Amino acid sequence: MKNVYFISDAHLGSWALDHRRMQERRLVRFLDDIKDKAQAVYMMGDMFDFWYEYKYVVPKGYTRFLGKLSELTDNGVEIHYFIGNHDIWMYGYLERECGVILHKEPLTVEIMGKEFYLAHGDGLGDPDPKFRLLRKLFRSRICQFLFSLLPTRWSMYMGMAWARRSMNKRRLNGVEHYLGEDKEPEIIYAKEYLKTHPDINYFIFGHRHIELDLMLSRTCRVLIIGDWISQFTYVMFDGVKLTMDNYLEGGSRP
Repeated sequence: MKNVYFISDAHLGSWALDHRRMQERRLVRFLDDIKDKAQAVYMMGDMFDFWYEYKYVVPKGYTRFLGKLSELTDNGVEIHYFIGNHDIWMYGYLERECGVILHKEPLTVEIMGKEFYLAHGDGLGDPDPKFRLLRKLFRSRICQFLFSLLPTRWSMYMGMAWARRSMNKRRLNGVEHYLGEDKEPEIIYAKEYLKTHPDINYFIFGHRHIELDLMLSRTCRVLIIGDWISQFTYVMFDGVKLTMDNYLEGGSRP
């Protein structure tokens, strides 16, 4: 039986990162390492720092990553891609060209006999009214249409600059820290959801750029799975054990 893998938050192409080409290559090498061991890979959002699809145009670059996705799906590996808050605006390109399965909402799915709740994590239990307003605007069809009317070079520059500002703000504030069980929005959300859905075995989220593995009950864990900027975190499920680790090139293979 092959494994299922989960990764999140690569923010490929970010103008805030000096090592973005090496970062993409490292991600591609990881996918190459697991291609014969994986039955499915779940990408939990913000794999791109900014992505916007027009009818006939998509962002340039990312050829190594997109090519590897296509190779995996051509060979029968399921690639599930969850939109995040940086790569909301996907309208079918990755599905048609790369064979990915796109998810725009949280997903509850049974994997090898266990019940998983999967989501990027933005907006789940987050009390920040500014963030909730921005999230609503970014998901608005009207706002998306108006954005698409801008000249492509303007809209892409605005999007990449906004994403860089967001990344620089995160880096200026230092490493993201766990807020605590009673303050972490995704943990609060998972606890409330578990009350009405006690069969969930695993909640898996991205978004927060922290590594966390917490037992919520005797049969349920919640994982926030870090990022692919400095932590290079992945989660693997083999049907029995669910483990979280960091990808080290040249070391043991995942």
